[in-house]
Amino acid sequence: MRSVHEEGRLNPRSPQTIFSAIESAATPQKQAEPSDVVLLKYPAEVFKTLNEFVIGQQHAKKILSVAVFNHLKRIQMHTALTNPESAPEFLERLASHNLHKVEVEKSNILIFGPTGSGKSLLAKTLARLLKVPFVITDATSYTEAGYVGEDVENILTRLLIQAEGNVSAAERGIVYIDEIDKIGSKLPSGTTSRDVSGEGVQQALLKMLEGSTMSVPDKLGKKDHQTKMVTLNTKNILFIAGGAFAGLDKIISSRIHRKSLGFGNNISSSGSSENDSTEIFTLAEPRDLVQFGLIPEFVGRFPIQVPLCHLSTSQLVEVLTKPTNALVQQYRALFLMSNIDLTFDESALLAIANQAKSMNTGARGLRSVMERVLLEASFHAPTNHSQHYELHVTGEMVNRSHSFEFSVRPKPSNSPTDDDTDLAVNM
Repeated sequence: MRSVHEEGRLNPRSPQTIFSAIESAATPQKQAEPSDVVLLKYPAEVFKTLNEFVIGQQHAKKILSVAVFNHLKRIQMHTALTNPESAPEFLERLASHNLHKVEVEKSNILIFGPTGSGKSLLAKTLARLLKVPFVITDATSYTEAGYVGEDVENILTRLLIQAEGNVSAAERGIVYIDEIDKIGSKLPSGTTSRDVSGEGVQQALLKMLEGSTMSVPDKLGKKDHQTKMVTLNTKNILFIAGGAFAGLDKIISSRIHRKSLGFGNNISSSGSSENDSTEIFTLAEPRDLVQFGLIPEFVGRFPIQVPLCHLSTSQLVEVLTKPTNALVQQYRALFLMSNIDLTFDESALLAIANQAKSMNTGARGLRSVMERVLLEASFHAPTNHSQHYELHVTGEMVNRSHSFEFSVRPKPSNSPTDDDTDLAVNM
């Protein structure tokens, strides 16, 4: 099998060359809008970027990396099929395998896992990486058409605005719907009342998720007879939904426990407890989501289901220090504005992670702990900026068994006779 690279040149029949040809053809000869060009992002590249911002969840990041890669390939295939001269060799290869009439359908993604496990951060990181219109919206703001609240069509309006009115770009964008678990049906079965913010929203989203032509307003706000409507085809729009699904772990555990009952099966409470605390969401099945309150038609429109796990204490320590936008780095930048060099030792990081772990809010608890720990230091921050200060946080300080101390040193001088001196400021 020939390599993609031969003697430093690209193999003209390699997929990379074909994709590059499609990208070039998709770019008009005149100066194009950035959103008119869809550049391919290979899974390893997407995965590497996700690793820079999100700790843990390796399996979920792999699933998302491949799903985004396939979405971009679908867009490029659509470009080739609608513009045959853009990639004649690619179309010839499809025809030689009798695949020229195949239409690759999209696979929407459902992300679920405990709060603070990285769902929203994964979406925001993808939005930063991809060069297609990307919108993040909240499911709780929508209601069934005709009731108080936003109509679901405003999701597409936001995507159109993000694409700066470019319909073609909007039609190949990505939408992330957060808090999707909050639209689970809240009414008991058999009731005659309408669940306009739950099942009603799910029903309203079905057509959009499946892929259809919809008429949406060109701007947000109250619609009237003067509102301009724009036609959007959602066939190539990738939808990603995410939610914490509080209580889903109990539904999964109950199903697993029922399975363990019967002749020849052993009931192990310790195993169930371990699953509850670590990887219970990885055992989720579509029927669990239906029992939670999502209608079967809605669950079926998300063939890719990505479970996230609880973050361990060691992973919470990594969240504090390793990502590009790590929490410790954020607070170091804030203190540096007051000419204070803020540092943490290992015991302090571990104490912060342990306290956040006990809050059961995942990585979000880290900021709460940091705010509390650094409150007094922030309040008593020295105002004499002619001095250079240092604040070293230890585990004893985090656990409040030791007071904070600023080390004060004069600013570095060109004079070799100036010696550093320390002055402890107790707080």
